[in-house]
Amino acid sequence: MSLVSIDRRIRGALDNRCVGILLAAGRGERFRASAGRAGAEKLLELLPDGRTVAAASADVLLRTVPLVLAVTRPDTPALQRVLAERGCVVVETADAARGMGASLAHAARELMAGVAAAASGDAAARAPLGCLVALADMPWVMDATVLAVQEAARGHRIAAPVYEGRRGHPVAFGWTLMPELAGLDGDEGARALLKRHGVCEVPCADPGVLRDIDTVDDLS
Repeated sequence: MSLVSIDRRIRGALDNRCVGILLAAGRGERFRASAGRAGAEKLLELLPDGRTVAAASADVLLRTVPLVLAVTRPDTPALQRVLAERGCVVVETADAARGMGASLAHAARELMAGVAAAASGDAAARAPLGCLVALADMPWVMDATVLAVQEAARGHRIAAPVYEGRRGHPVAFGWTLMPELAGLDGDEGARALLKRHGVCEVPCADPGVLRDIDTVDDLS
């Protein structure tokens, strides 16, 4: 799938707001080990409210930003359907095995290409404020936290929520950093950018910014 078909949707994100990147390309090996099932897909497991992990994580972004790009592995058609039906734009990356950095770089390149195509010929169009990078196995982040991080991004190149002294997700990156995100690789993610540019830490009363799902016990 690609961004070519979403010009109309992406134009809604060009008015000084963040767009979302949902990283959903991990293999979840620790979850599979805890489940005792080789084919267990943690992002398709059900939460107590009946939603899948992926759907709940996507919903948080979809309620707070105008566009969400979900990055998946090519071998996850069921997950792709869930995310697309929720309202995400789904893209595949064959580089997922190289780590989160490679997946984030793929998303950044897709977004840059999509925004460039949407703004082509429209001199008044503006690029998004930036992107909010969220993890698909963190379904308990509060809407208010996402909005606060997005607001902090208006005055800082990078912003992230902090709960009880610990930094969490989602992390906002200003649009000027997209080329650096597009150049990432490996499993370190964007840590190098955080060290290089510094982070505006946004205090919050939201334990969901730290709470991810690694094992079956984490679902409840």
